[in-house]
Amino acid sequence: MTQSTTKVHTAPLTDVIRDQGGFRTHFDFPGRNLPGHDDHGYGPLATVVESSLDPGTLIPMHPHRNEEIISWVPAGVMRHDDREGNELDTDPDHLLVMNAGSGFWHEERTLETDPPLRMLQIFVRPRELDLKPGLQHGPVPDPTSGEWRHLFGPEESEAPFTVRNAVDFYDARLEAGTEAEVPTMAGRDSYCYVFEGEVEVGDARLEVGESALLVGGGPEPVRATEESVVVAFLIDPDAPITRQGTIGR
Repeated sequence: MTQSTTKVHTAPLTDVIRDQGGFRTHFDFPGRNLPGHDDHGYGPLATVVESSLDPGTLIPMHPHRNEEIISWVPAGVMRHDDREGNELDTDPDHLLVMNAGSGFWHEERTLETDPPLRMLQIFVRPRELDLKPGLQHGPVPDPTSGEWRHLFGPEESEAPFTVRNAVDFYDARLEAGTEAEVPTMAGRDSYCYVFEGEVEVGDARLEVGESALLVGGGPEPVRATEESVVVAFLIDPDAPITRQGTIGR
């Protein structure tokens, strides 16, 4: 049996939290998984933010610039309005990608009748400054238990949504006792984040909010020790990036 050459660098749940009452954010920094790395991001993946909104919460109109912001909502609904006249609801059946470029204003809210919302907002550094702003919103493929669902990737990818740098994003729902190999691609490293449940990656056990950066090897299984929801990114650490995003930088 060939031994895996993948190096698995894990990180616990971070303590970087902003509590604004009905709106709480928990920042996860993929670059901090790698010892000695001098950037909180890892190549074009700047940060993964777990956001929670109570029912009846409004995040007022505000700008973003020079970052790609993806809203992944596994349960509940996030309601988006913007200065372009879009009124969009993002839920488990839809994905929202805001390619902020040279500038984009939006607001987010939940209604009093909505359930509590917990989601990921993913910040990708674009390849260059002040690209044309735009918005993508639409349905996603139905999930299949035990399989990775490809949701966004660079413009040349086959993903249903696109970002303007070398990051691909997948999610998977795993039953207890099952496993799925982390997606791989030549020239890419993998980054996994546990949204629900508990999994094993290599010799590491990861709980909710914990992550693993997989560098320099081949396929590696994610094994669920209980029912779990996991996301995975394929990242080109050498891709050209900008560092002037409003939040992700």
